[in-house]
Amino acid sequence: MTVTANSQPSTNVEILEVGPRDGLQNEKVVFSTADKLHMINGAIDAGIRRMEVASFVHPKRVPQMADAEDVIAGLSDRKDMTYIGLILNKRGLLRALATREGNKRGIDEVGCVAIASDTFAEKNQGQTSQESVSITKDMIRLARTEGMSAQATISASFGCPFEGRVDQARVVAMAESIAEEQPREIAIADTIGVGSPLRVTELISKIRERLPDMPLRAHFHNTRNTGLANAWAAYEAGVTTLDASVAGLGGCPFAPKATGNIGTEDLLYLLHESGVATAIDLDKMIKLANWAETVLGRTPPAMVSQAGGFPAPEITND
Repeated sequence: MTVTANSQPSTNVEILEVGPRDGLQNEKVVFSTADKLHMINGAIDAGIRRMEVASFVHPKRVPQMADAEDVIAGLSDRKDMTYIGLILNKRGLLRALATREGNKRGIDEVGCVAIASDTFAEKNQGQTSQESVSITKDMIRLARTEGMSAQATISASFGCPFEGRVDQARVVAMAESIAEEQPREIAIADTIGVGSPLRVTELISKIRERLPDMPLRAHFHNTRNTGLANAWAAYEAGVTTLDASVAGLGGCPFAPKATGNIGTEDLLYLLHESGVATAIDLDKMIKLANWAETVLGRTPPAMVSQAGGFPAPEITND
């Protein structure tokens, strides 16, 4: 069977850095506010211009995100940056909006989450899948009335740790429903890392067929070592924004055995060596990943930060 996409690949890709949020939320080592700001500023220095910096969730459920407001208060006020905060409900949105009170910079954009399976939606958000879609639509609409950009991610787009494979038709229907509220973009997320390039191409093609004008983003975890292959498949299918996490950090507290996101430096190497521009400095991202390793006290899963870029600097005997 041959599967084709409706869009030709671009020669440029936007990397959305998710390390400070998705990358850290499941780590046992708690990164201090200062550490998080170091990570954020390091990524900015490397060329990242769009980044998830926090999530507005209950600190008892995700302790790593307990200092969300403190992190946001320390962000550099750069006009070329888009800072994103993850929200799951109205309370989270109100917290995100509050970061902009008093002429403060605050969050520029909120990321909403709908989940493609009922069991995972209940464990992650205390909702059914359909309820997560309805709440996502409400939050997009409310954010837009408040002058804030909003986008949506369909989590578990390829599979659920409790229910198994997710029907692509269900994901397409969710995307169509969410698109009614005109979000900035819709992301498909392989939250537990069960996707394959074939299924990525199939799903993106089906969404493109129904929503030809909706910008799409893709978010992959590398649980089964298919993350980079899936990212390349998404790129070839016409997706020009890809999520990644420095050092390959990541995981989900509510998804058993889910491991890290694809590493930013790994994705950069793949794209750059394939002639795809990103405007991000690979060497600086490698340096940032090496710093993250010192905070973690263990070797993170991304590989390019361990092997280095190529060609390697020349070694002399001087």
